[in-house]
Amino acid sequence: MKSQWIDFFVGDVGYGKTEVAIRAAFKAIMDQKQVAYLVPTTVLANQQYEEFKARMEGFAVNVELLNRFRTKKEQDEVIKKLKLGEVDCVVGTHRILSKDVEFKDLGLLIIDEEHRFGVKDKEKIKGLKNSVDVLTMTATPIPRTLHMSIVGVRDMSVIYEPPHNRRPVQTYVLEYDDEIIKEAITKELERDGQVFYLFNNVEGIEKKAGFISELVPESKVAYAHGKMTGKQLEDIMMSFIKKEVNVLICTTILESGIDIPNANTIIVENADRLGLAQLYQIRGRVGRGDKQAYAYITYRRDKILTEVADKRLKAIKEFTEFGSGFRIAMRDLEIRGAGSLLRRDTTWSYGTSWL
Repeated sequence: MKSQWIDFFVGDVGYGKTEVAIRAAFKAIMDQKQVAYLVPTTVLANQQYEEFKARMEGFAVNVELLNRFRTKKEQDEVIKKLKLGEVDCVVGTHRILSKDVEFKDLGLLIIDEEHRFGVKDKEKIKGLKNSVDVLTMTATPIPRTLHMSIVGVRDMSVIYEPPHNRRPVQTYVLEYDDEIIKEAITKELERDGQVFYLFNNVEGIEKKAGFISELVPESKVAYAHGKMTGKQLEDIMMSFIKKEVNVLICTTILESGIDIPNANTIIVENADRLGLAQLYQIRGRVGRGDKQAYAYITYRRDKILTEVADKRLKAIKEFTEFGSGFRIAMRDLEIRGAGSLLRRDTTWSYGTSWL
């Protein structure tokens, strides 16, 4: 492995980027190299850690997790093993980029959901080791990175084919209405499905959960946000996976990679406050099986939308067919511009990366 960059890799939400990452990691490990898999959120880190560990089982591969949910003692142990070469693959958040983390022989760095990281973070990543290969993955490349690919600064590979039996998510962009929300949730619960409800306000999320419980009495509601402890989040997500909870109200912690095939309706409040790539990623949390999925992208009734917000909502409504992630990124480039390719202060991070 000699190249400075393996590739900039684009695959739509649910198209199998994790599978590519697992196979690339396994190849590097078989070549006696260490692998670091960098993800933007602790919730996604836990999920991908479990996935990697399960897939590597039986191959004498040591996979470890490094994020804020682990105790100081556990983190110190993982860091010690990385330096000694006793860990083959570490999955983690920006904790991997800390000064106290050293590798014996890092060969491959995988960056998941590239649009969630700022320029400084990525420069720090490149400085981990001069000979390291980097696989950068996303469904919706940020304008700066997309522009670099267009002008030939970076190579790009794209997965064009969706998994078999997938259906495009039916998307509605509309003013918020209690009756529509009630109907959407009830419709999903009647087919034994589950609902994601994005409410990106930590202070009001408990009250919102109570309101939804009253609005749809047959629902079993829980809420989750990034200020909870690791144990709290883990317990809530496990309850949702086990179908003990059928409506999960949460902040943008669900944006990156969370995969619950039985959740096929998503409701987003105040969608005009979110970025276009965020909205696309959030919608991609549903429709990951063979059931028809639905997305209700709402904004406050009678609110006058800004020109940029209006363009974003029109784009999310327009691009619903498979493979729209790349076109969403191109539209985002048109709306926001590319930024500077040379300045370090260019960043499109949304401010929620480390939830």
